[in-house]
Amino acid sequence: MQRILKQSKRIRARDAGIDLAKTYEVSEALRLIKERANSKFDETIEVVFACSLDARRGDQNIRGMVALPAGTGRSVRVAVFAEGEQADQARSAGAELVGGTELVDKVLADKDIDCDLCIATPSMMAHLSKLGRILGPKQLMPNPKLGTVTAQVAAAVVLAKKGQASLRSEKQGIVHTIVGKASFDLDALKSNFQAVYEGLMSMKPDAIKGNLVKKAYISSTMGFSLPIDLAKGLS
Repeated sequence: MQRILKQSKRIRARDAGIDLAKTYEVSEALRLIKERANSKFDETIEVVFACSLDARRGDQNIRGMVALPAGTGRSVRVAVFAEGEQADQARSAGAELVGGTELVDKVLADKDIDCDLCIATPSMMAHLSKLGRILGPKQLMPNPKLGTVTAQVAAAVVLAKKGQASLRSEKQGIVHTIVGKASFDLDALKSNFQAVYEGLMSMKPDAIKGNLVKKAYISSTMGFSLPIDLAKGLS
């Protein structure tokens, strides 16, 4: 006999009147998800794009960063691998961890690093090869495609602190990223979504001749997921 799970009052209130089979305009979906995020914490609002990508092919991968106009709503701890004047610039820009080969040695000894993003100057990348097994699984290894290998470390730190969305294709061609917090006003969420979508379109591989995005969904941490109609745009 199949057991029927009883929904809580919170979930019933959240889902009342929502048609999960309907495709929503982006603005309407953002509004509903923002209004119905009724958890005790500030829920993250995310978007998932199902793309026409073959993850087995190297020329059909998407990887990059997009600056969010309204930020992410998260504090970002930044580590910078740099020396000399560039290290001083990184500290002045607000990086929490800054160092050259001594920082590399510390991460090797600790087998960990307390940060959300790593930035490195090009000259430091040869030393960072030692940290592949530590930074790689955490997706923290600096990469030129992500703008995290740069001589302009101060600008990179400021951009990271302001808030960026990571666009990275996963298995089955899925691209999943943040567009803000439920506490953001609707205009902020809309501007962030627009930046993410335009960023994704700019990264469309040349090998994809048709539409890049097949389906898209917006959801919150503890909420429902609404299918959206990208053709209607934002209003």
